[in-house]
Amino acid sequence: MGDQRLAGPADIPLVARWGTEHPAAPLVVALHGRGTSEHSLIEISPWLPHGPVAYVAVRGPLQLGSGYAWFTDTGDEPPDADDLALTCRWFLDWLDTEGNPDRPVLLIGFREGVTFAGALMLTAPERFAGAGLIYGALPLDSGLKTDRGALSGMPVFLAHGQDDVRTPAPLLARTWDWLAKESGAPLWAEREPGGDQLVGAVVGHLGTWLGDRLDHIRAHGENPLPDGDEPPWPTVPGGRLPVRGGPPPEVTTTTPQSQVTQTAPAALQEELWTRLTALDAVTTAAATVGPEGTRSLLLDRTAATGPDSAYLLPDLGEFAHLHPDPDGSLHAALPDELAYDAIAKGWAVPHPLAGVRVHSGTVLVPGPRDAGEVDVVAGIVAAAHRHATG
Repeated sequence: MGDQRLAGPADIPLVARWGTEHPAAPLVVALHGRGTSEHSLIEISPWLPHGPVAYVAVRGPLQLGSGYAWFTDTGDEPPDADDLALTCRWFLDWLDTEGNPDRPVLLIGFREGVTFAGALMLTAPERFAGAGLIYGALPLDSGLKTDRGALSGMPVFLAHGQDDVRTPAPLLARTWDWLAKESGAPLWAEREPGGDQLVGAVVGHLGTWLGDRLDHIRAHGENPLPDGDEPPWPTVPGGRLPVRGGPPPEVTTTTPQSQVTQTAPAALQEELWTRLTALDAVTTAAATVGPEGTRSLLLDRTAATGPDSAYLLPDLGEFAHLHPDPDGSLHAALPDELAYDAIAKGWAVPHPLAGVRVHSGTVLVPGPRDAGEVDVVAGIVAAAHRHATG
């Protein structure tokens, strides 16, 4: 039996619920895999964070045998753009009815639910405060906007199975690479043993990430989103941040976050360090976080007048640190608008836990590859210094 759409844009989906019914509580929406139903994912809710949070699992609008789907099966071809758009409109119309319109909404997708979650995230990123994506691929060839930085400000948890035989390996690899290098999302990504079943370890890791994200939202609100305007950079030559040349480097997707490819030559690392230590009121120390050999840039209490978000470690006044050779990258705390601009132009990668355990402007800045890049990287860190000194 082929796919049969049972719902149109005006229809209300069938759902299963767990947790609080308060209309302003954060809402976690679970999207099942192809051929199953809302019941297959609502069952994991008791193993996810408790408290003031509502869980709702939605039934896909297409009949598929005894189960349901989000979009018409196109075989080896990408999901049809018009079909995905129709289901996105149907879902977003329903979401408008779910309590306070300002409540944070997070997505959890499993297998084909990941594909649909990706369509929602790329269609209306302003509607979602994060996403957990398990054993699935994004619809990157379905006509959706996939510009660099398209998901800036939206934390993502990604789990792929080491032995996944259901989702084609090239689709999984492209999803991983795009999220890590192009999306702009603060990405925590891991590969788990297996890949056929939603096992306890994956649910546990998802629950930890989700709990931290919910705590961060309660304490700080949702991450601000880019406003589309190019911000000025008074600390960078020319006053605007240029686009970094070439492809983005490989960067680890868990902690400790580090740069793996395109690392900075040792001589340029030292030239950069000399310039950074000459910034006003800066002292240095061996870092208390990061790999052995990491060097911190600190401000004393009289100079550290910026907000807490301007520091990697507020108690120490640490606003940036340099990773040891052969890495040469830096972590820095930037204002959100500058962080998003640097991410979109290739000069920064979000920290995997930005907006989850650390502030949303926390980024990794790739080390300089040549003398011209020393000027730009020094200017980016000088912007962090300016943020930290108020």
